[in-house]
Amino acid sequence: MRDKIITASEAADMVKDGSTVMIGGFMACGTPEIIMDALVEKGTKDITVIANDAGTGGEKPTGIGKLVSNGSVKKLVVSHIGLNKDVAKLMNEGKIEVQLVPQGTLAEQIRAGGAGLGGVLTPTGIGTEVAEGKEVLTLNGKEYLLEMPLKADFALIRGSIVDKAGNVYYHKTTRNFNPMMATAAATVIVAAEKIVEIGEIDPNYVITPNIFVDYIVGGEY
Repeated sequence: MRDKIITASEAADMVKDGSTVMIGGFMACGTPEIIMDALVEKGTKDITVIANDAGTGGEKPTGIGKLVSNGSVKKLVVSHIGLNKDVAKLMNEGKIEVQLVPQGTLAEQIRAGGAGLGGVLTPTGIGTEVAEGKEVLTLNGKEYLLEMPLKADFALIRGSIVDKAGNVYYHKTTRNFNPMMATAAATVIVAAEKIVEIGEIDPNYVITPNIFVDYIVGGEY
């Protein structure tokens, strides 16, 4: 079995300017901060971020907010931005594009991308701006929007305990979007709070199997 363990800097070097990147987390809980820091240090630019939210902004940003504050993000595909006032400012200045997606729809689009499905039918957004330019199908007398699957070049996720093969356990609410994102990207990098030997995680507690994980970064905080 090949060694999957790399440094945060090596992980950041893989993410090229212009990449599409899924980033786990919910209000920065479950976001791989050590990789965010490495991307900021590298000066990564023009990335499209698919995530639940934009982290927090201000003088001490957290999560994806670090990338926003650094000018690394060209486009956000997220469910909400309310915790990060920097995003609204950048939007008004024309420096960042934001696509808001209902949270359940976003989750299902990612799941569909990972499962190889052709799309998702949802009534959410019918009759609103969300439906503009999208195909509407009528089934059993009810209208549904066809939402397309989401995939990415990279998924940057955070694991509480990860073994050296790449099996991942997430502690409580850090789980959120991380498991589904791990299925929907060409390259998956997990930042681990703790790395253990193969077999130390009870199989019943493995949430993301190692087959989805390409690289592991230790030292997550």
